[in-house]
Amino acid sequence: MANRRPDIVSADGRRDIASYFYPLIGPYASSDSDVLDYHLLLMKYAGIDGMIADWYGVQNVYDYPLIKRNTDSLFNRTAPAGLGFAICYEDHTLIADRDVGGIQPLTAAQQDIAYVKSTYMSSSRYLRVGGKPLLLCFGPQVLQTGSDWVKVFGTVGEQPSFHTLWYASDPIGVAAAGEFAWVGKEGVSGSGDFLKTRAGTLAHAIAGAYPGFKDFYAAGGWGNTLFVIDHNGTSILQATLDLARNSGSSDLQLITWNDFGEGTMIEPTREFGFSFLEAIQQYAGVAYTRSELELVLRWYTLRKKYKADAVLQRKLTQAYYDLVDLDIVGARSILDAIP
Repeated sequence: MANRRPDIVSADGRRDIASYFYPLIGPYASSDSDVLDYHLLLMKYAGIDGMIADWYGVQNVYDYPLIKRNTDSLFNRTAPAGLGFAICYEDHTLIADRDVGGIQPLTAAQQDIAYVKSTYMSSSRYLRVGGKPLLLCFGPQVLQTGSDWVKVFGTVGEQPSFHTLWYASDPIGVAAAGEFAWVGKEGVSGSGDFLKTRAGTLAHAIAGAYPGFKDFYAAGGWGNTLFVIDHNGTSILQATLDLARNSGSSDLQLITWNDFGEGTMIEPTREFGFSFLEAIQQYAGVAYTRSELELVLRWYTLRKKYKADAVLQRKLTQAYYDLVDLDIVGARSILDAIP
């Protein structure tokens, strides 16, 4: 954010990052293939089917090219892991596309969605709802009429299963296929109200579950704190998972994998360990436990520890494919032989 210095390391080994919480593996680059494999393996053993990437488009504005690069890197690693993927489009970026890049919002959106169609939706791994490729929009915040989105989708040939943020689909009309739940200051009660009173009025609703919310915006010099939902261990996550289970919705979005700036991260942290993923394992009914999650962490740690050892790297690559194939015994035997 505005005032953190990650190059500063405290006595306990923590870098000065813009978060109240700390990744178990420490800060990382989201294009690092080892990190991506670690994340995807954790998802796989937690019973998660795929991921939705928050995406800013293809325009050469601010850090949007970096976000696009990282998204491409993530999606390229889903095939060996056997997971699906989809896009959540941030249409508020169309303002910067216009003001900084000089591209009008409708034109920029058409170019962005054309890229999503040709590069992402063409994959067999792209997530679909009702037979159509799933496209979420965090809003809409700029293109707020159905006619706008008809023009956007008219350039790509296939109308996606377009889902807006909760309570935002009415102005979009028939161009919207449904809505997805999110995190609000009302907390668990707000999630329950959406599922009980709003979801039934929609053609399709995606439930949401999250572990809590504690943003770093004020501390990081990025404005004011939005709100706080205390995590209380896994209590909030369990409560929202229960709401999702009882809602009748066929789809559940976990909010979020690694938004550390808002404290909604589910990936393992120093503060919560593997507890969020263990709760998801139980919800999903998979046969795996914390033991397999720890094995994935062990694989990642050895991958980084011996990054200059070509012989061990080949063995660790085999261990990765064993983990992908759910061959726990094979992977463990390789890792046990590496100090």
